[in-house]
Amino acid sequence: MLAARGGEEPLPEKPPRASAAVVPWRRRGADRDGLEVYWVRRSPKLAFMGGWHAFPGGALAKGDAALPVAGKVSGLPANDDLPGLVAGALRELFEETGLLLSGGLEAEPEALERARRRLLAEPQSFPGLLAELELGLDASRLSYAGRWLTPPLAPLRFDNRFFLLEWPERRDPQPSIDRGELDEGEWIAPREALRRCAAGETLAAPPILHLLRVLAEDGPEGGQARLRDPWEAWLGSFLRIEFRPGTLLFPLRTYTLPPAGTTNCYLVGCGDAVLVDPGSPHAEENERLLAALDEARSRLGRQPVEIWLTHHHPDHVGGVEALRRALDLPVRAHPHTAARLAERGIAVDGELTEGSEISLAGDPPLALRVLHTPGHARGHLAFHDAEHGTLVAGDLVAGMGTVVIDPPEGDMDDYLASLARLRDLPLRTLFPAHGPAIGDPPHKLQEYLDHRAWREGRVLEAWRAGLRTPAEILPVVYDDAAPAALPLAERQVVAHLERLERMGRLGALG
Repeated sequence: MLAARGGEEPLPEKPPRASAAVVPWRRRGADRDGLEVYWVRRSPKLAFMGGWHAFPGGALAKGDAALPVAGKVSGLPANDDLPGLVAGALRELFEETGLLLSGGLEAEPEALERARRRLLAEPQSFPGLLAELELGLDASRLSYAGRWLTPPLAPLRFDNRFFLLEWPERRDPQPSIDRGELDEGEWIAPREALRRCAAGETLAAPPILHLLRVLAEDGPEGGQARLRDPWEAWLGSFLRIEFRPGTLLFPLRTYTLPPAGTTNCYLVGCGDAVLVDPGSPHAEENERLLAALDEARSRLGRQPVEIWLTHHHPDHVGGVEALRRALDLPVRAHPHTAARLAERGIAVDGELTEGSEISLAGDPPLALRVLHTPGHARGHLAFHDAEHGTLVAGDLVAGMGTVVIDPPEGDMDDYLASLARLRDLPLRTLFPAHGPAIGDPPHKLQEYLDHRAWREGRVLEAWRAGLRTPAEILPVVYDDAAPAALPLAERQVVAHLERLERMGRLGALG
């Protein structure tokens, strides 16, 4: 469960897991411009990056370091050659696509596919499979394509290395996916993949977008320097996270609650831009943000013109005064938010209210519509880009966990109404305050509504069983909650009871 209220020390960062991915590529026929890559879509059911597109790969397994690998990876720096790294990349490639790099000796495609299916279906070891096939691993066809560290958007992070692999059109077998963790795989031109991502038809992480961009512009041979030293993918000390053109995301360390350790600050616009929720109270974080904004201005032409706030909670406003002074920008928020901030000595210069429409000059220009979306907070706002189907959603949704509704500021009726309203909008991407972007917004919003309805049903059942206080109802309704989350879970019980009482569903039973 996620609350965005503040007051606790940031979570200590967990060390990232070592991982590796392979980018298969080919050219169609004799057409030197017919470059294609093979990418896969992760199952929407996965908790981490479900429904996103990526390249075949995954975390290293314990047995990978013991696997011998013949041949050398072209361009792999010595300090990146971890024990088991290349073996793990080759294992994941075989498991996810059926492609096995085994040097001069190769098994028949049918035998390989049978072995792969056994590997995925049974607790058989990959070394055992190789021994059975009398094959070894060979890395000589791989080319190093860079190292990336997952930004602190979520507790699960990876230290990932990428490798290029040419796999000709007529070579057997061709890659295929076995449905499970993946649900799609296809050869695609990098430019078409980038178009789909920009249009909101799919989501891909910054390393995938950078790889696609370099391959589209320079190809696998000409782009090696850009792939191995991706300085252009950074803005100062922040990775350039831009899931949709015109929406830059900066995860800032804040006083928020688990499982989050950061709050997303957004710079929205392709020329003139608004800075949404600079929430960090830490001077060093705000200095990093200012440096990144300066680079975004000089390299990308993004010029902040105003600071906008989704609501008043500390992890969304902790850096407002520092950024206001440094950038000399006005701050705008809902009147309810302005009133709450005035109590803490934070001034709001202008109002943002339901239906306000603001046009931001740029190439292309961008129009934002303000939506009043109370429930988590009375003055909560979301910012809608109707043309591109995006919504900066604040704490209406989260990329991990759920959102706390804490009366009297929080109101369950208002929150459910806000979710239902957004569910019916033609949205393609949600940008939450915590965690990565969310694809398929109607599905996610309906999932939130269904979950709240299920939880409320449990509260009503407990009431019918004779339990009357939130403390009595809590262990019955939230028997799945971690002990640390129980105080916040009790506030959800209160919110549901207040809603049920307003609906007249408690009085007749009491």
